[in-house]
Amino acid sequence: MKIRKLLFLSLFAAGPALADINIGVIASLTGPAAALGAETKKAVALFPATVGGEKVNYILMDDGTDPTNAVKNVRKLISEDKVDAIIGPNLISTAVAMADVANAERTPMVSVAPLDVSGDKRGYIFRSEPSADLMVARVVADMVDSGAKTVGFIGFSDSWGELLLKALTKASEGKLKIVATERYGRADPSVQAQVLKVVSAKPDVVFIGASGTPAAMPQITLRDRGYKGRIYQSHGVTSKEFLRVGGKAVEGALIPVGPVLVAEQLPDSHPAKKSGVAFVKDLEGKNGPDSRSTFAGASWDAWLLVQNAINGALKGKAKPGTAEFRNALRDSIEKTSKLVGTNGVYTMGSGDHAGYDPSAIVMIKVENNNWKLVK
Repeated sequence: MKIRKLLFLSLFAAGPALADINIGVIASLTGPAAALGAETKKAVALFPATVGGEKVNYILMDDGTDPTNAVKNVRKLISEDKVDAIIGPNLISTAVAMADVANAERTPMVSVAPLDVSGDKRGYIFRSEPSADLMVARVVADMVDSGAKTVGFIGFSDSWGELLLKALTKASEGKLKIVATERYGRADPSVQAQVLKVVSAKPDVVFIGASGTPAAMPQITLRDRGYKGRIYQSHGVTSKEFLRVGGKAVEGALIPVGPVLVAEQLPDSHPAKKSGVAFVKDLEGKNGPDSRSTFAGASWDAWLLVQNAINGALKGKAKPGTAEFRNALRDSIEKTSKLVGTNGVYTMGSGDHAGYDPSAIVMIKVENNNWKLVK
């Protein structure tokens, strides 16, 4: 279950050419997370043909939303395609599986999923997506500002739901009381029982810890059951498919996001406005109006981190395709300083392989079937 796509986009620069630079990209192009993989694929189509005058080949592979496939893909990219770096995947579950291989093979990987790694496992693993802790802290701050005292939670019964619940618990300490905690499967046909329990707890606000189109079902059911309070969604729902499936029921949903989704609405003082507007123009020029997403933005930012590192690594003596070049890329990514992406500003270090400045996060709401900047 894989798709291999070589994008040979070449330009010829003056001077002696080095070996091609090969970048592997792993995304969920099929399976339950296919909507996320489609956004990564959009970003890949915009990756440049050359960096520093050297030709770059992009090898896009489908993990089928399956960690086992993701591991097979990583091993193939490293052993057969001799990639210099890897971008992706879209989900934490597949990222965790991939990270062990990338570290063992000493190949830098920039995850598009908010993979949290530390200690020895941090080595060659970086990420472009802000952590769940940062995003949920922004949600809790908004809840408190609105006067809420209690919150109900309904989320996925998997690693993503668990991550969001832990983040909510941490951010709510001393600020909000969690009065209901309910879980459901991504493929469940109904959440009636869970919603009834949440509604009976009478929370001031509800946080839905899910992603993609399955995140719409709890909100639809909450509104059907007469819940009138504010409903917050995670940053994992920001796609047009979520709006299509949720319809009128998701109107008013409050969501923390990277700023690219509302790039034109940002104040001129926002550091990511210029880069975000430029990216949206290119993306929608190729894919049509309203084709933007934070997922495409996170994939583009992952590429910017790699591209910046390539420029740094090319200044040394190591050649692409070698262990020395991969090590130089890793070191260069770790030295990233104030790199402005579409979703924020990145400054890495030996103790921080995410480097995301939380001040870039904005709150939006669904208004008239579109995204509206709140603050």
